[in-house]
Amino acid sequence: MKTGTKCIHIGQTPEEISGAVIPPVFQTSTFAQKNPGVPYGEYEYTRAGNPNFSRLEETLAALENGKYARVFSSGLAALTAWLSTIGKCHIVTNEDLYGGTYRLLNAVFANYDVQNSRVRSADARAWEKAVRSETRWFLVETPTNPMLNIVDLASVCGIAHSRGIKVIVDNTFASPCFQQPLNLGADVVIHSTTKYLNGHSDVIGGALITNDESLKERFDFFRKALGLNPSPFDCWLISRGVKTLALRMAWHEKNALAIADSLKGASAIKEVMYPGLKSHPQFKLASKQMSGFGGIVAVRFDSGKSATKFMKKLKLFCLAESLGGVESLVSQPSTMTHASIPRAVRSNLGIDDSLVRLSVGIEDTDDLLSDVSSALKAI
Repeated sequence: MKTGTKCIHIGQTPEEISGAVIPPVFQTSTFAQKNPGVPYGEYEYTRAGNPNFSRLEETLAALENGKYARVFSSGLAALTAWLSTIGKCHIVTNEDLYGGTYRLLNAVFANYDVQNSRVRSADARAWEKAVRSETRWFLVETPTNPMLNIVDLASVCGIAHSRGIKVIVDNTFASPCFQQPLNLGADVVIHSTTKYLNGHSDVIGGALITNDESLKERFDFFRKALGLNPSPFDCWLISRGVKTLALRMAWHEKNALAIADSLKGASAIKEVMYPGLKSHPQFKLASKQMSGFGGIVAVRFDSGKSATKFMKKLKLFCLAESLGGVESLVSQPSTMTHASIPRAVRSNLGIDDSLVRLSVGIEDTDDLLSDVSSALKAI
């Protein structure tokens, strides 16, 4: 079954009792029991599980070609559940991480003896060199946020597994439409379902997908023990959004490539970063391990002043954090999504005020191109 069909049918079967084509929201905190400790079915309390969780989990597992999925209240909640399973250890991760991930690792879990080393995303040898005797996991983000660097997943997973190390991959930017890390050797895939999977900027959520039953059981435990569960309605919204994922991703990519092409050569722009451009240093790798390039474009202007003026002049791109919705958004990572990363670290990564991140939506391509062109002319 192809991805577009999975989006619509897996986990989306009509409701068993009434036959409702659109499954209902099981907006309940608890479930009746036949006898003490003997529930009617598999559900007892929504913090531990709910039919809306199960339906979405079935969909997400199928999209990532995994056996098990577990949903959470946010991408960071999913990350928290995973980190809670690994105990005191060392992990290796990209140096150009999403700001919220950096903050969780270094301001929270570092206090519980989860240490991390950060390496250049594109350098597979750097991942290997960073391994210590106590290293248990690689945390990989690809494409990275916001620099759109690509990690060679097959190589990095091979390096990890040869050392007895597991790999978790953040697949939020690519979505399962364009990249399936489990097929490339990953042990776990993590998503912020807030983004492309939901696609409508109206819910927060996260997910972990794996083929490892023991990991799935530990994710279950920490979701229940830490209260990291989503709401039934949030899961219903995400399930609804996933139905159009394949269509939306095709338009996101189409529009993003058109805008990336249009920005090349503009006098105020020093660099355009998009994995679908042949000028991207990892275009061949991206083409090999991805079936599409997503809807995020990063642009470096000649100054922070030019970047700010460009953002303010845009009409269709809303100045806001987040990404992956049907509407186009623009952000300045240094002051918004990555502000929690220390300035010196940001500067070393090239995340300064001249960098702009575009989350390209699914509006008419010509309208978006006109908006970008007008904003450039105003600089």
